Amino acid sequence: MKFSLSWLRTHLEGDASLEQIVTTLSAIGLEVEAVEDRSRSLEGFRTARIIEAAQHPNADRLRVCQVDTGETVLNVVCGAPNARAGLNVVLGQPGAVVPSNGMVLKLGEIRGVPSQGMMCSSRELGLGEDSEGIIELPEGTLPGQAYGSFLGIDPVIEISVTPNRGDCLGVRGVARDLAAAGLGRLRQWNPAPVSGKFASPIVWVNQFPEACPWVLGRAVRGVKNGPSPQWLQDRLNSIGLRPINALVDITNFFAFDLGRPLHVFDVAKVTGNKLTIRRGEGDNFVALNGKNYVAHTEDCTIADASGAVSFAGVMGGSSTGCDEATTEVFIECALFDPVRVALSARRHQVVSDARQRFERGVDQAMPPDALEAATRLVIELCGGEASYVVTAGEEPNWRREASLRFDRLSSFGGSDIDADEAVLRLEHLGFIVTHRSAERVSVQVPSWRNDVAGAGDLEQAPGLDIVRAAEAAEGAAEIEPEADLIEEVLRLSGLDAIPPRSLPALRLVPEATLSAKQVRTGLARRVLAAGGLQEAVGFSFVARDQALLFGEAPESLRLLNPIAADLDQLRPTPVASLALAAQRNQARGLIGSSLFEIGPSFNEAGQSLVAASLRVGVSPPNWLQASRAPDVFDAKQDVMAVLAALGVPGESLSVTADAPEFYHPGRSGVVRQGLKLVLARFGELHPKLRTSLGLDQAAVAAEIFLDAIPEPKKKRKAAPEISALQPLRRDFAFVVDSGVAADAVLRAARGAERTLIAGVVLFDVYDKLADGKKSLAIEVTLQPREKSLTDAEIEAVCAKIVAAVGKATGAVLR
Repeated sequence: MKFSLSWLRTHLEGDASLEQIVTTLSAIGLEVEAVEDRSRSLEGFRTARIIEAAQHPNADRLRVCQVDTGETVLNVVCGAPNARAGLNVVLGQPGAVVPSNGMVLKLGEIRGVPSQGMMCSSRELGLGEDSEGIIELPEGTLPGQAYGSFLGIDPVIEISVTPNRGDCLGVRGVARDLAAAGLGRLRQWNPAPVSGKFASPIVWVNQFPEACPWVLGRAVRGVKNGPSPQWLQDRLNSIGLRPINALVDITNFFAFDLGRPLHVFDVAKVTGNKLTIRRGEGDNFVALNGKNYVAHTEDCTIADASGAVSFAGVMGGSSTGCDEATTEVFIECALFDPVRVALSARRHQVVSDARQRFERGVDQAMPPDALEAATRLVIELCGGEASYVVTAGEEPNWRREASLRFDRLSSFGGSDIDADEAVLRLEHLGFIVTHRSAERVSVQVPSWRNDVAGAGDLEQAPGLDIVRAAEAAEGAAEIEPEADLIEEVLRLSGLDAIPPRSLPALRLVPEATLSAKQVRTGLARRVLAAGGLQEAVGFSFVARDQALLFGEAPESLRLLNPIAADLDQLRPTPVASLALAAQRNQARGLIGSSLFEIGPSFNEAGQSLVAASLRVGVSPPNWLQASRAPDVFDAKQDVMAVLAALGVPGESLSVTADAPEFYHPGRSGVVRQGLKLVLARFGELHPKLRTSLGLDQAAVAAEIFLDAIPEPKKKRKAAPEISALQPLRRDFAFVVDSGVAADAVLRAARGAERTLIAGVVLFDVYDKLADGKKSLAIEVTLQPREKSLTDAEIEAVCAKIVAAVGKATGAVLR
């Protein structure tokens, strides 16, 4: 919320300084985000007068001017077509900084003639778009005045308004809080009614009272639209709004002055004599921002005989907008349901000043006064006469009471405030005392304070706090607003004045800072980083067509309000994000990418945490080894390293060849513990996928499902003692069918004699045998524990190994 200091003073009477106002705003809960003093950017620019303007001797389009600065006369070369003798201008002298481009003015020479300054246009000073000539100041302007002071430019204050304080999205609401805090007096605002002269040519029809309980309007005919007066343009310019025309500027003015959005329709552009408030019916119309929208059935729209012409409470339509040709205008002033306005604006991704105010709740009693004030200002600026007021619906039952026990200011609020002072503060904020005793006070809540809810009034008062509405829907019989009143009383002293209270000391042993899941996540991160991978942190969503490349993209996981059009689907795997990162790296000339990310993956069953890695491109060569592309075993090594670090026993794992379709069907695998529990997947990316992504280098990926890894057992078996006996190794070469996995041979050999076999590794594969056979050679390590093995015992163990492998895989000893 922005407002200028002079604008604030139209509602706040007093002589408080800017520093006092800024300090008080933050102290009472309206945090000041910034203070912009635009007059500082005009330092070094002063009013001046051209005494003489002669033709430049060496340039047809330049003039040499003698300029009176009030102290001396300077020689200034100027190319503006309106530079002439007798003209009052704005002069920048050496050392001044031009606001529009940051250029520092210096003494110079232009086409052989010295120039001691620069006469400026509005655009150069950042005060407008006019750049055709230099600024022409009024007759009688005295030279030598600071131009910022001459314009009366004052500071602009920007505050952060919390969602519950919709009343402070108007300058008057801010002034009310400051006055209640003792920083001046709130000026009276009682708009005089404007008498109606004729029947309104447009009437209201309300078919959607749930979304709009009350709407008013009246026509003003005989208006002459055009640029708004300078004071109004200055107000809007000060807060960053571009003046459009008088009728539109008036509605923008009241949105910020009173926090009361209004809308104006050009009567000549309205089809028929009715404006109907109804549900959207698929109407296609162009809004004032120039964008085309299709109204949803849950949207509240305002329609004429041709269809929807406005998103109620959000934005009007361009078809009925006011322009220079407007001669009769219809002013709309309505109450709209905050939740429906918020959902409609979010559905269509529309951001507007009206939406910001309606979705926080506006003053429910103000519409008649606001309509009178707007009508009077329209007539003052544009002329004309007003019609009678037409309405639909009725004023909602917003009246509610709240009570405060004085002792709670100390016991609950922590501050000792006198009862009389507490009541006075509430009255200054607009609360009306209905009953008072020595112990408590009951007050009527003002119409603009939708955040202070009274008991049992939630259904009747639109715009109340959503959390409280939810509590009421869950069966809360009564909602006590006393805490709201305590807050109002305390904050007017300054939130920083509330004495700090230490929490009671707990003499307990603190729990572990990190959960087991967090520890495992950190350990997985360290292992992957140690493996030469760089961590990436990406979005959890991708484009829908990209998500389909990595699995399913169900409609239930599509974002209704994505932050970007190409980020509209929750990703099925972090590998998708890593592959897109590698694609961008390749487009920028990087040779290879070795990335990992620990983040969520999504499917219709829910969300799971995944540690994913991706290796793309060849490794750089060095004097020890040549460069090589990553293969499936690099991805498998990433998986096994993480699982080992997380305490998963390797002998309990098996690898199956049923990886998803985005992996290469013959160079991928799924790591399981037992038959069903899937812990990881790895493999080369499918060539078709690489082609779709434009990756022209080899790529391998891995996914470790951290949520699926069982928690380590609390009671672990003690590690076996290192035997003093020498281990011995035996080699076996088995002939098996080509389709037999090496892992099956290893598991069978390992289980043949668990008390003696300490390790089994595959060291050779020969797949050129006839009849669809291959040879797998394994090395078995036997580790005696109690005594050395005899030859007979060794042969017995070897026989068990051959038998076990043969039974499990059909292998024969080669």
